[in-house]
This record gives sequence, structure tokens and C-alpha cells, in this order.
Amino acid sequence: MSVFSVILRNLWGYDLIIFLAAAVNVWVFLLTRRQSRELYDRLRMVIFIPVQPIDGAHIKTPARTWEIEEFVRLRERTESLYSVFTNLTAIFPLLGILGTVISLLPMVADMANIQENFFAALTSTFWGLVFAIAFKLCDAFLSSRMEDNDKNVTLLLSRLTDEAGKSEAA
Repeated sequence: MSVFSVILRNLWGYDLIIFLAAAVNVWVFLLTRRQSRELYDRLRMVIFIPVQPIDGAHIKTPARTWEIEEFVRLRERTESLYSVFTNLTAIFPLLGILGTVISLLPMVADMANIQENFFAALTSTFWGLVFAIAFKLCDAFLSSRMEDNDKNVTLLLSRLTDEAGKSEAA
């Protein structure tokens, strides 16, 4: 039996679960990337646009058009999506190993086809590792944006808190 035929046969078995999990993870990745880009663009308009020294007037004008609660809500939603993405990414090697074990269990009963069953068992491990590596690379691009957004929301909230404190003192 050729390598290609074993891979195709296993795609309709346990490997299909790995591909479905990968499709869900791609969808979550795209949602997370879109949300993080939206938050970054909104924060950039509030935090980074002023060229002159930043004071309360530069911060409060854009912040009124898009309420601070919206920044926090969008940050929380982005972080939730990112958490789902990273956790799904982490299970791919486990799905691959589980597929291997499921494929190897019948070998105990049927020792005649041990080579074919063993080769079929390895496809799950292969796909689990391929998707884990691919999504880990995607995570490398997404994690820096997530950290920037978190720092920028924290910076915005601290600036607004400082301005509110100065206004109350005056």
C-alpha cells in the first residue's frame, strides 16, 4: 500500500477530527486577529496620534467618541478569543498521539497487518504535529499584538485616571 493511499484513507478516519479542529482554530485565529487589529487601530487614534505633548484634551476627545468601556470590552473579547486559540493549538500534538493510540489498538488483535496498521497510526501523529507547528507560528505573529494592546489599554486607563485625579484636585 502506498503512502499516499494510506494518508487518504486515514483522512476519513480519525485524522478528520484533527482537520476539523484545525478549521475551527483557523476561524478563531482570524477572529482574534481581526479583533486585535480593531483594538490596536482604535487605541492608536487615542494614544499615538498627538505629536505635541499629550495632555487630557488630546486623550478625552477621541475617548468620548468611543467610550472607555468599549476599549475594555474589546480587550476582554480579544483576550478570550486568544485564549481559545492558544488552547486549541496546544491540543494538536495530543490529538495526534490519541489518533496513533486508537490506530495501534487494533494491531494487538490482528498481528498479520502490523506494518500497514503501524503506518496508518503515524498519520495522526503527523497531522497533529503539522498543525501544532503551523498554529504556533501564527501565535508568534498574534502574541506581540496582544501584548501591545494590553499595554496600550492599561496606558490609556492610567492616563485618564491621572487626568481625572488632576481635574478633581483643581
